[in-house]
Amino acid sequence: MAKVGRPLKYETPEEMQSVIDLYFLVCKDNQLDESALLKDLTGDELFAIKDIEDITPSISGIAYTLGMTTEAFRNYEQKDEFLVTVKRAKQRVEMSLEQRLAGTAVTGSIFSLKNNFGWKDKTESELSGPNGGPVQLADVTFVGVKTQD
Repeated sequence: MAKVGRPLKYETPEEMQSVIDLYFLVCKDNQLDESALLKDLTGDELFAIKDIEDITPSISGIAYTLGMTTEAFRNYEQKDEFLVTVKRAKQRVEMSLEQRLAGTAVTGSIFSLKNNFGWKDKTESELSGPNGGPVQLADVTFVGVKTQD
């Protein structure tokens, strides 16, 4: 049976990985605020990254550099041959966001981690009795309540 749908923009995971690596290189170069990391790039590579201003890597930034929507990038994860490539790229973004949590402006990182990586706020409650002792249970008698037989 013939394949249905639009042909893949990237035929191999290696082809996609080379563009993803280029995106992360640009982000690192932008963090350092110098172009030394980009000096050996070819004309096609420089064209692909000409308007990338990201300092912090993002899923949408990767998708943009790959020339596709964020949803299309996520859809590549459903293709067995691209699974590892997409998961590792997402993990690199998650690691970068996680490292930013040690800074002072962390709200954006927290938002992205919750919405893109399944992070959640967790609240724990502990019940105790007087002075931290065990909870005392009492026998309760219900008066005037009909029981079902």
